[in-house]
Amino acid sequence: MLDVRRLQVLRAVVTSGSITAAARNLGYTPSAISQQLATLEREAGTELLERVGRGVRATAAGALLSEHAEVLSGQLAKAEAELANLKAGRTGRLAIRYFATAGAALVPPAVAEIRREFPGIQLDLRLREPHESIPEVESGDVDVAIVVWRGEWRVRTAELVHLLDDPYRAALPRTHPLVRKRVLDLTDLRDEPWVGTEGTPGPCRDTLIAACGAAGFAPNFVLECEDYQTAQGFVAAGLGVSLVPVLGLGAPHPGVVIKRIRRPEPVRAIHAAVATRSASQPVVRYLLDRLRQAAPAAA
Repeated sequence: MLDVRRLQVLRAVVTSGSITAAARNLGYTPSAISQQLATLEREAGTELLERVGRGVRATAAGALLSEHAEVLSGQLAKAEAELANLKAGRTGRLAIRYFATAGAALVPPAVAEIRREFPGIQLDLRLREPHESIPEVESGDVDVAIVVWRGEWRVRTAELVHLLDDPYRAALPRTHPLVRKRVLDLTDLRDEPWVGTEGTPGPCRDTLIAACGAAGFAPNFVLECEDYQTAQGFVAAGLGVSLVPVLGLGAPHPGVVIKRIRRPEPVRAIHAAVATRSASQPVVRYLLDRLRQAAPAAA
């Protein structure tokens, strides 16, 4: 098999016209160049250079290999440059998974910053529920997943970065008697019909159930929907009350009044789950910084 480095030496000799000149250009001794050429000729099984006066010139085989050496040198330089860009985080792929409200509030400003600072990065953005995205992070298929974290979950090949705590607020019909209170105790909603905002079991639903349990009751869900804005529409129609996280409020429905809750205040913890293999990448560190910066504004 022909050695690429020896081919590059051959190219230097052919272009300079002498072993001495090539040695000077490459920073080698003439004897070292001659040894490299002798080895290359043995590998090729034919003569590559012939003497011409005080210099040398390529044989047909030498000219052929010299041309290929030029192509290989260009490809090698390109590969080295691309590798340097990849190691520096200027190129590559960044896979991000997020749940709906984080996608609306946290992800867009952070991704816009990545586009500006890392234009060579290919972004893979997809909406996923936390129970779906965590296994993708652990398998290494996804770099970062933004999730509402469940305390009993355990991860082995990922690290958790806390982004923000997202408290819940009560959405009441404008005609509801409780709108006169500045802050509601959670027990104020004990006997109310509830419009559920979490149609399936998961960490958000668990947060609400646990808070109500701590207050001594179980919520009476009379309607279920998976969209916070739709839930506000049901509330505005007088069909019940609802608890909506701050990130999910968006533009509050004109027919509802939003109130703080205490004793206890339900809060969901939002984290970034980062694949261990990706944690040191510059673009991942930059993404986490941008997400932390976006969190206070979003909340």
